[in-house]
Amino acid sequence: MEPLDTLGRPLRALRISVTDRCNFRCTYCMPKEVFGPDYPFLPRAALLSFEEITRLARIFAGLGVTKVRLTGGEPLLRRELPTLVRMLSAVPGLDDLALTTNGVLLPDLAPALRTAGLRRLTVSLDTLRPDRFQALSDTDLPLSRVLSGLDAARAAGFGPLKLNCVLQRGVNDDEILDLAAFAREQGHTLRFIEFMDVGTTNGWRLASVIPAADIHAALHARWPLEPLATADGAVAQGWRYRDGKGNVGLISSVTAPFCRSCDRARLSAEGHLYTCLFAGEGLDLKGFLRSGHGDADIAALLASHWTRRTDRYSELRRADTPGLPRVEMSHIGG
Repeated sequence: MEPLDTLGRPLRALRISVTDRCNFRCTYCMPKEVFGPDYPFLPRAALLSFEEITRLARIFAGLGVTKVRLTGGEPLLRRELPTLVRMLSAVPGLDDLALTTNGVLLPDLAPALRTAGLRRLTVSLDTLRPDRFQALSDTDLPLSRVLSGLDAARAAGFGPLKLNCVLQRGVNDDEILDLAAFAREQGHTLRFIEFMDVGTTNGWRLASVIPAADIHAALHARWPLEPLATADGAVAQGWRYRDGKGNVGLISSVTAPFCRSCDRARLSAEGHLYTCLFAGEGLDLKGFLRSGHGDADIAALLASHWTRRTDRYSELRRADTPGLPRVEMSHIGG
């Protein structure tokens, strides 16, 4: 029997972080003042192996998981990643295998990922202005590399691509229409994400949040929108442009939480299971895995852990909750 948590939510989606490293230092995720040159990233031996990841994915599929998304850090930094994709694509019951990336390495890896069985790609894109891109990502890598990655992904057969944009007041909220126009022209599906208090190092303030309702109003005034049906477990409210030029999504984790429909778990690169993006502690699956337990024991542990799940952080968010201990976004992939 598939497990349900204390609020009756099933386990349907699993996000798997394959590395805690990234080649960007975005201020809302891995600010350089925290993740500097001396930051103690995980050694290779501490990471789950491809075989361990695949084994866990197979066990999760047996509990009802049908969707897996690979994340990081920046997942394309994990060596031989197409090999893992090929292994996961062969797991029975996994109907959807996706990956979220900053896009810089896609020109080199998109064809191999597609051939290996990756079905969907999401690329982070917070600005179309080269100077602002350098400031936000805090890297010497140029915006042109990301745009080339989008082209390479499309040429490899991925499409439509999803583009994720985290909006912050006074930072990039003046680009709402520019970003939407770019996605419309290129045939991508843009998703605007409210700035969230994930982790404890990104300097989150409620005043920096651009409410999804305000984003909708700006878009609707320029290109009239009509709502799309929302799939079970979806985090974005989808909208269709009435002129037929594609769709846009709004993710309103702060102003309109969707905790009650959250069906996802997160596996960190070193094998800790988190049942909420805002969790403070994770279950050490790697230790259990490497101590010789069989698949049935691991499945029972996962089912028991999920049935005790009570998470609904965004519904309970108060002025003091951003100060509580929470896992960093870079550790579990957002």
